[in-house]
Amino acid sequence: MASVKEMIKAGAKIVDVRSAGEFADESYPGAVNIPLNLIPAKAMDLGPKDGPIVLYCASGARSAQAARFLKEAGFTNVVNAGGIDDMPR
Repeated sequence: MASVKEMIKAGAKIVDVRSAGEFADESYPGAVNIPLNLIPAKAMDLGPKDGPIVLYCASGARSAQAARFLKEAGFTNVVNAGGIDDMPR
């Protein structure tokens, strides 16, 4: 599987699953904010189920939950990158 950095370079959708307030304070360049509690309702907005998606949050716990949900919903190319500080710079 490609690294997070390679996925981002290749055009993966980057999703920040933290709260809107956390996202407003700091976010990864190019990321969209879909708070964890909205992932089920917004999953279909993420594009094709085989499209690359990189998830992150503050520590990796919420993005792990989001990744699990998306995989159960049939998304096949989802990676939990962990916390925002784990994202490639």
